[in-house]
Amino acid sequence: MTKILVVHGAGINMRGKFQVEIFGTDTMDDYSNAINEYASELGVDVEIFHSNIEGEVINKFYECHEKGFDAAIINPAGYSSGHPALAAAITQVAFPTIEVHISNPAARGGNSEIARSCKGVITGFGLFGYNIAIKAILDMAD
Repeated sequence: MTKILVVHGAGINMRGKFQVEIFGTDTMDDYSNAINEYASELGVDVEIFHSNIEGEVINKFYECHEKGFDAAIINPAGYSSGHPALAAAITQVAFPTIEVHISNPAARGGNSEIARSCKGVITGFGLFGYNIAIKAILDMAD
């Protein structure tokens, strides 16, 4: 069974409570429930992790590397820029990482520094972006 780490980055716990005009009213729990539901339909095992502390996210990537995970999906949110240690950690694990954003940060003038460390980036498709990422991971494994 394919095993995927899903990381909710800094500030995702505030989704649905703040900046709803950009990100909508879905909360972090809504994100997790939708991800779990789609993964279950595809027979994929996901482990969802959130932290507002960069070092904890880095440690989770390393832990999942040691446990033989197949891939990761990260919505870096507040980690999108100014976090070179996280970007480096993503390149130091054996599995590919796909970056997902609910909105399109480029439309607001944002550029992710994490994107350079990732296999690909999916932006602007709302929660459906996670489905695209999971499907892409399965397609890469074939």
